Amino acid sequence: MRLGLWLDRAVLLSLARANDETARDGSRMMDITLPPLGILLATLASAFVAGLARGFSGFGAALIFIPLASATLGPRIASPVLLVVDYVTTFPMIPAAWRQAGRREVGVMSIGALVGGPMGAFLLAYADQTHLRWGVCVTALLMLAFLSSGWRYRGAPSAPLSIAVGGISGLLSGAVQMGGPPIIAYWLGGSSQASLIRSNIVLFFAATGTINAVVYIASGLLTADILALALIIAPTYALGVWGGSRLFGRASETTFRRASYGLIGLAVLIGLPLWG
Repeated sequence: MRLGLWLDRAVLLSLARANDETARDGSRMMDITLPPLGILLATLASAFVAGLARGFSGFGAALIFIPLASATLGPRIASPVLLVVDYVTTFPMIPAAWRQAGRREVGVMSIGALVGGPMGAFLLAYADQTHLRWGVCVTALLMLAFLSSGWRYRGAPSAPLSIAVGGISGLLSGAVQMGGPPIIAYWLGGSSQASLIRSNIVLFFAATGTINAVVYIASGLLTADILALALIIAPTYALGVWGGSRLFGRASETTFRRASYGLIGLAVLIGLPLWG
């Protein structure tokens, strides 16, 4: 009888200990780490300005947000955060883009992104953080010079070239979320209407966003902390995207583009690793 009582007590104690350990493990799993308030507010401001550029032109958010956020959060956090925020907040734009875009052309270009995206994510996951920050700023500066030069591809689009451009864009998107400029230079040189090009861009980035999300999850870049931070930033970014989309067709494109270029240059200057 005593032996039976002792066994019952032992079993109950074992279960209690197991429950305590499970509770502690669950608590650790739910322990979300967020940046300090000052850094968070600076990131929110960067996200709003980046959203304005994204909503107006369909691109440009990364060239503003990533250099600034990399300086405060680190590129290994900034890139996945922007991926989630941009994907979620621009999702309502996808149905209209699907109806208006040249889906075959976008599909061909996405083939290249299937190769380039994982390569870029590999760089993001394993490169040194300081080297990544320099890479972010140099890439943003090169993309700014490329965009402001006004150069556009004037030849006839072809499947091999579209796949190559998609691969370059996918590589830049996977590494630093800066895949817009190659696409812009390739598509804006044709005779297509601005609304078609904008829809193509939105649909292409929806495809590359899906590709990069899968790769980021597989490589451990997309974590609970990233998702929590993205959920906090998303409303501010969405407000910027909404404001930018409202300006599309109303504000002077030349004026807005010049302002965007100035903001990109300022973001690169602030984001340089020279300042710490």
